[in-house]
Amino acid sequence: MLVPASSSSNPLFPIVSYPSGPGSSEYGTLRSSQGAAERPPIPAVIQPPTHSALQQYPQGNGATPKPAQQGYGAPPLTQTATVNGQSNAVQQCYDQTPPGPVGPHYSSTSPSLEGPVRGHAPSGTPSTSVHSSPSRQQGGDSSSTTTGSASPVPNSYESLEGGIYPGSSSVPPPADPTKQAPPFGYNYPAMQPGYQQSPTPRAGSSPSHGGYNAPGYQPYSQPFPSLSQLSTALGGLSGVSEQEVEGLRPVNLLQERNLLPLKRGTPAEPNLSSNLRKMNCSPDTFRCTLSSIPQTQALLNKARLPLGLLLHPFRDLTQLPVITSNTIVRCRSCRTYINPFVSFLDQHRWKCNLCYRVNDVPDEFMYNPVTRSYGEPHKRPEVQNSTVEFIASSDYMLRPPQPAAYLFVLDVSHNAVESGYLNVLCQSLLENLEKLPGDSRTRIGFLTFDSTIHFYNLQEGLSQPQMLVVSDIDDVFIPTPDSLLVNLKESHEMVKDLLNALPAMFTHTRETHSALGPALQAAYKLMSATGGRVSVFQTQLPSLGAGLLQSREDPNLRSSTKGVQHLGPATDFYKKLALDCSGQQIGVDLFLLSSQYSDLASLACVSKYSAGSIFYYPGFHHVHSPAQNLKLQQDLHRYLTRKIGFEAVMRIRCTKGLSIHTFHGNFFVRSTDLLSLANVNPDSGFAVQMSIDESLADTSLYIMVCFLYLPHLDCKRRIRVHTLCLPVVSQLSDVFAGADVEAITCLLANMAIDRSISSSLLDARDALVNAVVDSLEAYRANGSNLQLSGLTAPAALRLFPLYVLALLKQKALRTGTSTRLDDRVFAMCEFKSQPLKQIMRLIHPDLYRVDNLTEQGALHLNERMIPQPPLLQLSAEKLSRDGAFLMDCGSVMYLWVGKCCDEMFVRDVLGCPDYASIPPDMTEIPALETTASERTRAFVSWLDSPPSFCHSVLLSVRDEPSAKSSFFQHLIEDRSESAFSYYEFLLHIQQQMSK
Repeated sequence: MLVPASSSSNPLFPIVSYPSGPGSSEYGTLRSSQGAAERPPIPAVIQPPTHSALQQYPQGNGATPKPAQQGYGAPPLTQTATVNGQSNAVQQCYDQTPPGPVGPHYSSTSPSLEGPVRGHAPSGTPSTSVHSSPSRQQGGDSSSTTTGSASPVPNSYESLEGGIYPGSSSVPPPADPTKQAPPFGYNYPAMQPGYQQSPTPRAGSSPSHGGYNAPGYQPYSQPFPSLSQLSTALGGLSGVSEQEVEGLRPVNLLQERNLLPLKRGTPAEPNLSSNLRKMNCSPDTFRCTLSSIPQTQALLNKARLPLGLLLHPFRDLTQLPVITSNTIVRCRSCRTYINPFVSFLDQHRWKCNLCYRVNDVPDEFMYNPVTRSYGEPHKRPEVQNSTVEFIASSDYMLRPPQPAAYLFVLDVSHNAVESGYLNVLCQSLLENLEKLPGDSRTRIGFLTFDSTIHFYNLQEGLSQPQMLVVSDIDDVFIPTPDSLLVNLKESHEMVKDLLNALPAMFTHTRETHSALGPALQAAYKLMSATGGRVSVFQTQLPSLGAGLLQSREDPNLRSSTKGVQHLGPATDFYKKLALDCSGQQIGVDLFLLSSQYSDLASLACVSKYSAGSIFYYPGFHHVHSPAQNLKLQQDLHRYLTRKIGFEAVMRIRCTKGLSIHTFHGNFFVRSTDLLSLANVNPDSGFAVQMSIDESLADTSLYIMVCFLYLPHLDCKRRIRVHTLCLPVVSQLSDVFAGADVEAITCLLANMAIDRSISSSLLDARDALVNAVVDSLEAYRANGSNLQLSGLTAPAALRLFPLYVLALLKQKALRTGTSTRLDDRVFAMCEFKSQPLKQIMRLIHPDLYRVDNLTEQGALHLNERMIPQPPLLQLSAEKLSRDGAFLMDCGSVMYLWVGKCCDEMFVRDVLGCPDYASIPPDMTEIPALETTASERTRAFVSWLDSPPSFCHSVLLSVRDEPSAKSSFFQHLIEDRSESAFSYYEFLLHIQQQMSK
């Protein structure tokens, strides 16, 4: 019979207890053996924390001076960092060997504070204000193999990806403290109290149509200006494309009702030549908030738009050129990798596109592995592709490649056992054990905890797993260091035995305490020798030992309009532990499955600062919450099988005059502009804020992201390089035409989260509104002389107010609506760690009508027809009771079925005889052999591809009042109990601009 570890009867397998402390002989012996197993940590440069502040925007030409208002500066680092998991990339491998012989310094200054701040940055928050450009960083890294000369062995990660060129003694000068990144959202009074609280209801209004009562939208009566009118009014167009001309078209937001495109499209392409466009980096990997970069900071200030990047650097790729070469060609000055945008002066010399240094072309580079010919260096793969991956030499390694190591740390308290997550987890592990990324050296281990810590000896040769119990949680030690993290291939059967036994081992436990902190300390000691990934499953508030927490949430304040407290951590224990883990190349992923407050604001730090991921399942129960159960299963399958990179570092290089000052994501800033990521996965996104320090002299600028990591299937490090080219413009009209509203919204979301934690939630909301007011005011004052009436925006920014309103209604930033503190914090974590596409689906879900799918405009992929219904506005007025509507929110899809929906759709797609028979807990569309079913399933599958960190769980919603809490809350254009409708929000913006 299976019994808990604390039972006095015979257990399933032997249990060894270690109740005594340092005074026992067993303890002393074990401590000495553990000490021998430990190694000195890799040095981590931890900079002192600084508090970010705000600075008033400089007034642009023609702008009327107005009182300063709070907005965004460079916020402190409140870090948040996530196709089958097995890479499906078609890796074009190029062997570069010819057939025969061939002859940051952290900036300690912050923008000055203007106006009162309602809060303080949480203690211990590290600054992310750093500067990086070739003008500041002369010299490269010590691992260059450009000329084939011997390179000294690097002794830190700074010398692996950047740093000083071999033999150079130059040190990058400190950043100029007088050069600061301008904030956003100034010169306008704060929102009226009516916006922060509930607007006065209108007589006769309803949630469905409250936003569009009188005065309402009027038909657009003014003719669109012609190209010549635009050119004259906007001061001339510097050769912009037809697409960008459309981006300049003035749009009266109060008159034009239908602003959404028929479908989500790709962002406007930069105004480059066709050859450069063809070679440019994919926007799915690399997007800038402005596809046309202002020549000076003064011009950027006039536009009042943020400048930054949205990155998805490790995403799954269908095609990836992989290059094997003895010589990785890099600039000897700024260490830029050779890329499609360099210039070849002749066959033997090339000019760097970032710092303009002329470099020699190595002899080996003269051989083209594609055509197998000599003398064509400009046709090599790394010069033809903006995304490439190099197989790095041993010069890029600090230590021999370590095996992939996975440790699972599991909560087995009474609360955890009752939730039933152990059954789901163990079953998922059994199904995917052979699919874990790694090779024959892969190691695995398990650790469970309640008020004590349980280790599991899985060493080959034992007849069954052996449990080792350590009850001294005040000074944790490792009982048998050599047998707790075992080779998966050698101990495969032992691991399977443990997974089959674990769910039943603690069935009768009455232990309610949780010693999470000591369990994490034990995991750190166990993994320090090799590094790897720690997966932590927690179901309650830690209550014992180091890192114990107290409840800080007041349920009565969940609907407060006066701000939200306790968004920052209560203790720095988890942050310090994460920094220790990062120094030893250990990434910690957190799975929180809790029905009660668990202080995610504190627990999340262990993942934020170790480059981990955060998963959250509120109210999880394997029986009572089938949707959560399905989501956990899907997430675990993706999590356990997706590719992973170990010991990664990332650096961003850019053209002289452009600098980086703030990073957003899950990582640790090791030094200057070097980000340390103990683990990296293809579902993680990052954001970067930038500024213009010097006038950009060239007509184009270049940004390069370099990603050095250790793959799970290879013993050689790899370097993935992405290069982006953008035009430099001197006209304000070109800046507005090239604005990427989705990238702007996502960058502002990251900045708003930091602002909420460092200052207050109300300040962040005010600054978001002011960012919209600023940009529209800048367009009216400096960008358009057409003298159009009403609230006017360039077409490129026509969705900006709508997206900001959607942001203000998200769990992360909303007020006046009951929101659990852990729910709010998790929503903040998602904004800080997701790639752009996922963030946009969270902010502004996509709504489609799906009961009448046709072949008109359909896509044909892999012999399948994918219907393409038009996007609908997120308003109840677009719903009808005779239809079915699908809302894609990223992590969940809602299928809303009207009471009068066609019975043929109910029968042929949902498999139900009538509307009343539709089950309320339906989580998938049944596979029926009907045309309507095939079309609907093809469309839903297409929306959820490629599979990512957040699998979309389908939830059916019937046309009933009880469903409004889950589905109708996403109809952001409608009035809610505590926020304006979209039309009312536009009136508020217009009122602010008229002051």
